[in-house]
Amino acid sequence: MRPPIVILIAYLLGSIPFGYLLVRATHGADVRDTGSGGTGATNVSRRAGKAAGVLTLVLDALKGAAAVVIAKLILGLPVFGVSAYVGAPGRNVDWWVAAAAIAAIVGHIFPIWLRFRGGKGVATGVGVFLVLAPLAVVFAGLIFLVVVWRTRYVSLGSILAAATIPVFVLLQSVFSQTKDFVVPEATAAVVGASLIVFAHRTNIGRLIRGTESKFK
Repeated sequence: MRPPIVILIAYLLGSIPFGYLLVRATHGADVRDTGSGGTGATNVSRRAGKAAGVLTLVLDALKGAAAVVIAKLILGLPVFGVSAYVGAPGRNVDWWVAAAAIAAIVGHIFPIWLRFRGGKGVATGVGVFLVLAPLAVVFAGLIFLVVVWRTRYVSLGSILAAATIPVFVLLQSVFSQTKDFVVPEATAAVVGASLIVFAHRTNIGRLIRGTESKFK
């Protein structure tokens, strides 16, 4: 019963719409009626200011990290050298952790609380992979910063950073010489990146047309 519970917890955590709740609480408005229509940090900053945007970013990342940490603990895998489960891990636990990581991102993009209309999954993905592959997040984050600095397009930076996560996950496994979790982790990276790029499909259309909003 543990694996299905892990997936459900991860999805429900990912579904918590922090950006929506912050804007609703402070401005009495639906953030999805603003800008790109998402519930993420960039859109929240447009509607409620940069402080609210940063808070949304942090909370969305934390829920992604929490989903993976909880999955590992429930399935008997250690987190930072600590295990809360007494006993040996079950079979295919690495795959279930990878599935939980994907479920958290799915939850953010398609939250049950908001009729499956949420954000783009970037910050939640950051939190997920900070636990699974922190170095990959660092390098993808550098790409994000450089792209946004040069173009002022947050969406473009997010898309390119997400697309490189699978590459950096594989490189991290090669240079760290760890083989235990490579395939499930890389699979989670590919699926997670694909979901994030898919969630940016309208942004991609605006980028092609030259009508995408720049970050100020």
